[in-house]
Amino acid sequence: MNFLVKYKLLLIITFFGLLVRILALNFSPPSLNWDEVSHGYNAYSILNTGRDEWGEFMPFIFRAYGDYKLPVYIYTTVPFVWVLGLNVYAVRLPSVLAGVGVIIFIYFLVNKLSKNRKLALVSAALVAFEPWTFFVSRAALEANLALFLIVSATYYFFSASKKYSHLIFSAVLFGLAVWTYNTARIFVPLFIFLLLLQYRDQIFNRFSYKRLGFAASILLVFIAPMFYQLLMPQGQARYDLVAILDPAAIGSIEQMRASSEQGLFVTRLLYNRVTYFIPRFSLNYISHFTPKYLFFQGSGHYQFSQPGFGLLSFVNIIPFYWGVISFCKKRKKWQILVLGWLFLGPIASSVTRESPHALRSLVMAPAVMTIAAYGVLQIYNLIKKHNLKHVLLAIFLLVLFLSYEKYYYNYFTNYRKEYSWSWQYGNEELVQSIKVRYGDYDAFIVTKNYGEPHEFILFYWPWNPADYLSDPSLIRFNQSNWYWVDRFDRFYFVNDWQIAEGSENQFKLESGGEINCNSIKCLLITSPGNAPANWNKIEEIRFLDNKKAYEIYER
Repeated sequence: MNFLVKYKLLLIITFFGLLVRILALNFSPPSLNWDEVSHGYNAYSILNTGRDEWGEFMPFIFRAYGDYKLPVYIYTTVPFVWVLGLNVYAVRLPSVLAGVGVIIFIYFLVNKLSKNRKLALVSAALVAFEPWTFFVSRAALEANLALFLIVSATYYFFSASKKYSHLIFSAVLFGLAVWTYNTARIFVPLFIFLLLLQYRDQIFNRFSYKRLGFAASILLVFIAPMFYQLLMPQGQARYDLVAILDPAAIGSIEQMRASSEQGLFVTRLLYNRVTYFIPRFSLNYISHFTPKYLFFQGSGHYQFSQPGFGLLSFVNIIPFYWGVISFCKKRKKWQILVLGWLFLGPIASSVTRESPHALRSLVMAPAVMTIAAYGVLQIYNLIKKHNLKHVLLAIFLLVLFLSYEKYYYNYFTNYRKEYSWSWQYGNEELVQSIKVRYGDYDAFIVTKNYGEPHEFILFYWPWNPADYLSDPSLIRFNQSNWYWVDRFDRFYFVNDWQIAEGSENQFKLESGGEINCNSIKCLLITSPGNAPANWNKIEEIRFLDNKKAYEIYER
């Protein structure tokens, strides 16, 4: 009972934070995207066979489409699939619960650091309801689980002064974070260094070298294999897909060198990887702190934030920058730590092309919200002696509420409808349509236009993983740093242009084979208006904005 009284406000915030995260989870986002079904099916395959979809036994990294996903989210999903089956709830609930966990741990962390319960409550409230942390908690995103691990690890680091076992918890949680999301592989080592630099006396004076060595060895068990893996092609695969210095950038450097009228030495001095990387990294980094990114437009990535909305409510723009200035002026030890957290957060995102990026910079969100919460309280302290303090506070809360109301309403209505295509909506409906016709056709030809259709069939059927792995008709190949599936069972996967160029009802596969529909009964699933002339359309599948997603034909 004393616990309920002591933490009643936190419990209320947590309850409503859970409510907005789990409400209509199967409704918005409007469907599972290809990364989410990949998480789910690999978890399903591990559960049933102990192997991933490529037949690897309990892998430390999942090949998936060739983007090589880190393992923690997938293994975390396994018990949810076991209990709930292979569905949207099993795939997204780990992220929902991680989001709720961040609310709880940010309260205890801020309270422990600042010794200010009001600041801890406001910080928790912002984490619970601000668009940034709300949005990412409703999709199966590794970044959100990694954020929970980092926040909880940081809390246990500071609570270790009273209990040594918490230092072990901290080491394990930090270690798990680097096997959850790639951003954590850059952030965590830097952040641990900052923690030890700022609080070395607290740690080294509290514990013996033997105990510290044991905790460090546990962390090393996680970190050392990470660095080894990063030297391998599979460890670099994801970064190669998003890096600033991609093949196009190298080509641009070479083109600038070729068109330069300077001498060879000056040309190489002016146009090289360093001179190309540094300005772009710097601009990317700075962009993460702009009002445009944080409060007005977000990152523009439709699956990670709502277009036209900031990552935080615009009401918090003054409190945030006020808080940053206050932290820089006062520079208490815990404030320096939070500022360090803030400034380390965007580094990983800044080395990629699509920057600023709401997901890759998510790790900075707790620092942003703690600083904004501090600014809110600072401003309130300035006006609390004013005669109109209650009126000003009421206006602030009303505007904040209205901004939330607009954001949440749009999230569950317009966003869901207008951007269903970005979530690859229609694949579940497509698979159900194929299932009811499965016995009527000899072959199913499916366009690759919307991603990786084989994964949606495996997930929504759901296809027995053992049967998939042992399927003699399975055709998979590597091309352009990606792994493609051209066939399994009676399903053939072809590019849109291959369908359009299909002559005499024969369709070539990218792997070299072909499917001939002259002598067998075929069902063709293609993008709108892309079928050969002699096929009969029998069904359409539409996005939520009523635009056509798929057309289904037979002959």
